[in-house]
Amino acid sequence: MAQTSSRGISRRGFLKLAGAAGAAAAVGGGVTGPKPAQAAGGLKPGFESKYSVCDMCFNKCSLIARVQGGVIQKLDPNPKFLKSRGMLCARGNAGVEQVYGADRLKYPLLRVGERGEGKFKRISWDQALDLMAAKFTDIGKRYTRCGFMFMAGSDMQSTFVHRFAEAYGSYNTLSHESMCLIAGTRAFLDTFGEVPIPDMLYTKYVVMAGANRFESLVTPDSMDLMTAMKKGAKLVVLDPRYTKTAAKADEWFAIKPRTDMAFMLAIAHVLITEKLYDKKFVAEKTYGIEQLTKHVQPYTPQWAAEQCDIPAKEITRIARELAAAAPAAMVYPGRRSSNYTDSTQIRRSYAIVNALLGNWDRPGGLTAARVVGLGGGIPFEAPFYEENPEDRIDAGKATLMFPEEGSFKLARDAVLEGKPYPVKGFFIYHTNPMQTAANRSKTVAMLNSMEFVVSMDIHMSDTAYMADLVLPSQTYLERQDPCSAQQGSSACACVVMRDPVVAPLYESKPVFWVMQQVAARMGMGKYFDFTIEQFRDKQLAGLAGAKEALVRDGVYYNPSKLYGVYEGKIYKTKSHKIELFNSRYAEMGLDPMPVYAPPKPGGTARMRMVVGRNAVITQSSSQNNALLAKFQPTNYLWIHPERAQELDVKDGDWVWVKSPAGKQRIQAKVTHGIRPDTVYMATGFGVLSPGLANIYGKGACIAQVLNDDFDSITGNMAMHETWVRVGKEAA
Repeated sequence: MAQTSSRGISRRGFLKLAGAAGAAAAVGGGVTGPKPAQAAGGLKPGFESKYSVCDMCFNKCSLIARVQGGVIQKLDPNPKFLKSRGMLCARGNAGVEQVYGADRLKYPLLRVGERGEGKFKRISWDQALDLMAAKFTDIGKRYTRCGFMFMAGSDMQSTFVHRFAEAYGSYNTLSHESMCLIAGTRAFLDTFGEVPIPDMLYTKYVVMAGANRFESLVTPDSMDLMTAMKKGAKLVVLDPRYTKTAAKADEWFAIKPRTDMAFMLAIAHVLITEKLYDKKFVAEKTYGIEQLTKHVQPYTPQWAAEQCDIPAKEITRIARELAAAAPAAMVYPGRRSSNYTDSTQIRRSYAIVNALLGNWDRPGGLTAARVVGLGGGIPFEAPFYEENPEDRIDAGKATLMFPEEGSFKLARDAVLEGKPYPVKGFFIYHTNPMQTAANRSKTVAMLNSMEFVVSMDIHMSDTAYMADLVLPSQTYLERQDPCSAQQGSSACACVVMRDPVVAPLYESKPVFWVMQQVAARMGMGKYFDFTIEQFRDKQLAGLAGAKEALVRDGVYYNPSKLYGVYEGKIYKTKSHKIELFNSRYAEMGLDPMPVYAPPKPGGTARMRMVVGRNAVITQSSSQNNALLAKFQPTNYLWIHPERAQELDVKDGDWVWVKSPAGKQRIQAKVTHGIRPDTVYMATGFGVLSPGLANIYGKGACIAQVLNDDFDSITGNMAMHETWVRVGKEAA
């Protein structure tokens, strides 16, 4: 299954493509509010330029809004924001449609029909806030304060949702990250003592397993990698799907799903047995090389070849090439790790190979977080509630779960079971678990088990559609937010902040205001007795000149050491070194080094479903954006020609995709760009909510098909553990 393809695009060409997409996205699209000028007309004299921070994904790129007559006419990149390398992608350009889109929620809505029936009535903000205060009080009295659960997405105001939950007294807070990246976070944290930032700009060799940086954009990694390749860096991609990143790589290997660890352990075997690892670095900076040497003896390239469908000679060659390029070489850490039930250990194998290369804290390798110096805002001491249970509802179900993130999968299971205690209220802000969490039927069942569900968003998402109370949120271009610290490896360590560039439309409000108002009604006003401006002043108190720089440039830089940060310092691990052998894991009964287990066969299903992203639409929050929907109006099932022929499926045929979690009907895309034992479909389609007019009735919902397995160490959703059957018949 090995395949090599030539890269044939420069960084300039890549950015040109992104710019073309952005320019196309800047025209058209139905709006109900003020309409931006068409691109062909250009900007008239007298426009204002206002700094803001993009919210179309987690990257938070600084931008400049061009405003005329109180209307945003255009969004441009902020050339002073080094983390995005002067770029604003197609999604960033389309941010204007988040403000003026026809489907925006305009005022509070109260459900009047059955849940999921879509019947709501308009109510005032006072009615909505009074209702929330009453329900928070009632559910707290009857089920304890932990009977209400809170979930917030990646947003600069999410901190206020968590603050309210603490003041209210609920331990049950969740983030979207338990469906995304916490297994990878745990793996690198437990190896290096912190989560690394890859220094892509100066690297010479990258093995990228599963990540798709030329479609699922990360700043500055995506741009820096293209620049590094232009200078001669080599990119090797391991992915069962022929992504855009695979297409631009020097080599693509269609690795068998769930065998990444086998490949990495074989790389470690070659590095150790051929004594290619950085012996001085390993001796001085790491713990456990003796144990690891013995551990990897059976994991030979010949053995790994049978597991992952990559020839042994290629595995050996890649190991030698990595060593030759080290320390400016890496196994890319990736971001999303919601793959398998042993994702933490898989990512530990990535981390261990990096440690053997001696690339930590060095140019072109993995770097530590740089000093930013941003404060935490206005502190508070949460009250103690005597009647509360001992712990979170999902506590003890994953060995090393991050309590501040929780596990959506495990919390959902506990809510459905009603154990260890009932949870009957749910507040959800800026996230859409109905589309992002595996096994949508279980999410529906959980919401149906609740007495009161509140969703705050800019659209009638599927989650909002299932709520009792729907609150219209301001978009990021209409509100004032706290400051946010950003890391960008060699690009920067910086701070950004966001002020409104236009007046908010309709009756939309920020979540800070909502939490503040509800807290006041419940006698908890002292926990929100401040303004955003005061909160930011506290954040910036230790950074001289930061506020002036933010107003002047849209970004503040805190120059700090990039390489050699750990010279003379201990690591934040139990051994105070980089842990090849994790003694804490051993004490807890976990494998102290990654132990490979072959993938279980899929039985009659025979094809594994994988999840992926693209450059236009990455998150369900942007799926209904009219400008972006033009680039991807629906999704398709990627299926290999061999398997399609067996099933008598032709390109464009409608097929059923079935798993134990559910089934969906979708059109087939017959392509050599995927392994015969693997299928793929994009996220965010097959929606239930008619309020998402641009995508309603289009495509299929992958969340309806994915099984909800989880990583045993962190509780991270394991979305690639789904075997499916495909056929033209529904049964």
